[in-house]
Amino acid sequence: AIDEMEVVDGKVKWNQNLSEILTSYNVSYQDLYTLSNRAKEVYDVRKLKAGSSYTIIHAKDSLKSAQQFIFEPSLTEYVVYNLGDSIYAELKEKPIEVSERTIAAEINSSLYNSILDQGASPLLVSQLVDVFAWQVDFFRIARGDKFKLVFEEETVEGETVGIKRIKGAYFEHWGKPYYAIPYETEEKLDFFDEEGNSLRKTLLRAPLTYSRISSRYSLRRFHPVQKRYKAHLGTDYAAPTGTPIRTVGDGVVLEARYHAGNGNYVKIKHNSNYTTQYLHMSKIKKGIRPGVKVRQGQTIGFVGSTGLANGPHLCFRFWKNGRQVDALKVDLPSSSGIAEAELAAFKVHSDSIKTFLDEIAFEVEETLLAKIPSSEEDNPNP
Repeated sequence: AIDEMEVVDGKVKWNQNLSEILTSYNVSYQDLYTLSNRAKEVYDVRKLKAGSSYTIIHAKDSLKSAQQFIFEPSLTEYVVYNLGDSIYAELKEKPIEVSERTIAAEINSSLYNSILDQGASPLLVSQLVDVFAWQVDFFRIARGDKFKLVFEEETVEGETVGIKRIKGAYFEHWGKPYYAIPYETEEKLDFFDEEGNSLRKTLLRAPLTYSRISSRYSLRRFHPVQKRYKAHLGTDYAAPTGTPIRTVGDGVVLEARYHAGNGNYVKIKHNSNYTTQYLHMSKIKKGIRPGVKVRQGQTIGFVGSTGLANGPHLCFRFWKNGRQVDALKVDLPSSSGIAEAELAAFKVHSDSIKTFLDEIAFEVEETLLAKIPSSEEDNPNP
């Protein structure tokens, strides 16, 4: 009840802390110290971010003694610091509303802009890219590509805070149509085409058939050649010189050349999400050059010790969504389709979603033309 109180709204300024805000409202340093200790498990008061909203409820008197300080660390939650009779902190969650939405558009500039033009959240872009990562080359989106989406959107006070799930999707890329049907198998929820084939392709776990790991991904490793500690953003496989190196998945060669540090190396883009690199080759296999398409398991080079290496091995590097990660810890996608026993049930589900998607119309932008006068009467000022 705040009938007898004043409510003040504000935003955290740059380098401003809780002490600076609350001492203006008759809160003692002793109470601030007590609050800081009791609030540790709820929210660290030292993490106030500049620009974040807060509310102060204080008494209607000359001292303006603060009774509550309410801080919003995110769109979905807020922290109440009580400064009245007892001092404590509570983390509260705002109610999240879930609603189903459909959007359809033809891409004129980029997928990102097209989704925003439909009034949808940028959060939807990464989810759509992940669904069609193996079918659509999102680095070569063509003007005229189209998409349709049915999805569940999470909002708080009218503002989008998340995408709960995609319930169905369609993408037309260079004139070729693709459908994505979500379906829950015994393993997990995944996406399939309208016939029950997985939209994902698996990647081999290792680029060498027989080898041992001699050094793992590490943010701090002692370099055997440079004799200093530095990040090692790859996995080293020790193997005899000349051992064939295979690509872990289908893809296109981005680079195939020599580098002083990497030695002879090949870099391959598998899809919009995954890229791999193979270093220190004794030689690159003939025919492997930028722009060449390769198939999973194809030999692309041979183990060596070129570049900064003190023995024959392969350094295998892995990128996911543009960020270098530990290849051994990546949750690789499965390529299993719908099991025969579940296919009939899947087809009923698939046909329903496909029909719904097909009935969604693309928005057509109207072109406004200036009226051309048909006579001198229509144009009094020629």
